[in-house]
Amino acid sequence: MRTRQFDWKPGIGLSWHGEAGFEPDFVLYFGSRALLSDPACYDSLRQTFPHTALVGCSTGGQFDQTQICDDRVLAVAVGFHESRVRLASVEVRSPSHSAEAGAALGRQLAALDLRAMLVFSDGLSVNGTALVAGLQDAVSPMVTISGGLAGDGAAFERTLVGANAPPASGCVVAIGLYGDHLSIQTGHAGGWTPFSPRRVITRSQGNLLQELDGRPAFELYRRYLDEEDLRALPGSALLFPLRIEPQGQTGQDVVRTILSIDQASGEMIFAGDMPQGWSAQLMRGNSARMAQSAAGAMRQAQPRASEAEGLALLVSCIGRRLLTGQCAVNEVEAAAEAMAVRHALIGFYSYGEISPHAQSGFAQLHNQTMTVVTVSETNDEA
Repeated sequence: MRTRQFDWKPGIGLSWHGEAGFEPDFVLYFGSRALLSDPACYDSLRQTFPHTALVGCSTGGQFDQTQICDDRVLAVAVGFHESRVRLASVEVRSPSHSAEAGAALGRQLAALDLRAMLVFSDGLSVNGTALVAGLQDAVSPMVTISGGLAGDGAAFERTLVGANAPPASGCVVAIGLYGDHLSIQTGHAGGWTPFSPRRVITRSQGNLLQELDGRPAFELYRRYLDEEDLRALPGSALLFPLRIEPQGQTGQDVVRTILSIDQASGEMIFAGDMPQGWSAQLMRGNSARMAQSAAGAMRQAQPRASEAEGLALLVSCIGRRLLTGQCAVNEVEAAAEAMAVRHALIGFYSYGEISPHAQSGFAQLHNQTMTVVTVSETNDEA
């Protein structure tokens, strides 16, 4: 397996200068909505890689081993010796079609030797929970599903995804990875600390939370925010996610980010489903715990072949970057330091992270979480 990292900057172009004998199977690229809206970006990639699958999405910032970038598009070219790659994409016009879109992608890529899917989705017009459920239902439970929802910084206006075409809204793409030589490992960690009593979700519809313990959800939520945080809503809600967990199933918890709040009705909209009957608990975090959790996620995802060249794809939540500010680079550096292999590290800040749950092994939508997937080949020739 071979990987090479490069970037694209407006007015300068690609830093890629070619490499003899290396024609990658796919290129991943990540950048802000403004950068990906520039036609020159995709045109440069397609001209340089005429026969390569090109997949990218907008972000809340993109990063490599040492830096978080907002002024350039970061990219990585990936090529395999023994494994195969297929690309599939669908258009989603509304969140209600998300499960159907996931199932359609899964059916397009399903095969006996499918080992993993890297999924990148519009971050605003898709219900990530339903999308992942549709994907999971369409393929073998042995297939690893990882990736994330595109971002738009703190604007939450429009997100873009590209699948062999200029990035656009409403697109979901999956890269299928096939073959017995693939080694896929995943990890995820939050680093948030609960600080409120557990409540029961007594009324909800999909990602709309209406009641906790039989009372309007926002009425209870606002008890734990100070006046400054209340004035900064809904943006400040990113700093106070909820941990939700099915009743009686310890260790199955996931984190959910608040997207918007109707203060009149007390209803709250989240980035993923809020199942009725689950418990919910408010959380907060800090820069040090974010960095520690990022390192832990990377250690979980260490490939078995310690000397193999490969790819480490990291997806972190925009809320983590907003919380830690200038210290956000600490979690990137901590993850890089925990990586004990020669992998190309690339990642982005998202509106939702897709990764197998550590306990169940099934893919789930996570929020406010650092997720890692490493991809390498065993018995490489180089």
